[in-house]
Amino acid sequence: MTELARLKFYATQAHSCSYLPDEQATTLFLDPSQPMDVHVYADLSEMGFRRSGDHLYRPHCQHCNACVPARIPVAQFVPDRNQKRILKRNADLTVTPALPRFTEEYFDLYQRYIEQRHADGDMFPPSRDQFSTFLVRELPFSRFYEFRLEGRLVAVAVTDLLPNGLSAVYTFYEPREERRSLGRFAILWQIGETLRQELEAVYLGYWIKNCQKMNYKTQYRPIELLINQRWVTLN
Repeated sequence: MTELARLKFYATQAHSCSYLPDEQATTLFLDPSQPMDVHVYADLSEMGFRRSGDHLYRPHCQHCNACVPARIPVAQFVPDRNQKRILKRNADLTVTPALPRFTEEYFDLYQRYIEQRHADGDMFPPSRDQFSTFLVRELPFSRFYEFRLEGRLVAVAVTDLLPNGLSAVYTFYEPREERRSLGRFAILWQIGETLRQELEAVYLGYWIKNCQKMNYKTQYRPIELLINQRWVTLN
């Protein structure tokens, strides 16, 4: 493990929770002056931290522990019947890695996705500046995995390549291709890519039991949840 005791962290003031409307949230951030070192990032991911733009963070709420870090141990993962159908349905897609950058093609897809799938969220309305600040960072471990159908971009999985696994930062996709279940396929593809790279897990961010939008994460079994600083398998 990296020597984490030397790192500085800062907590935000309480603010409205993005997931539970009646709750106040506090976020713990790694000192932004700390260089974004991939090994520090990997160690902090084991402690439930995530990346957003240039920042590593985790929830730090005094009276709520609803946000539970989740990861998929890929060596034990077996797709269920529905997931096998999703894999088969998307076998005609090609996936290519690219370095994070702004293009109108990326932004057009992101804009349609936010406007049609997350118009009630805190990223609406989408803007070019928001897209760039959130996702387009020049980090050596970050990738845009492009999912294309006969050359047409249908999904992008923003993924960080860490020594201990892949961190699924964000996925946006073509809302008109609903039958393909592209969000779920992107996770299944990242599980396969983690296996191909002989890494341990796909880090999915936070699971919240009472948040319907988070329910899809527990469809990947086994899944591990970080409870009392220990990764516990939810079978």
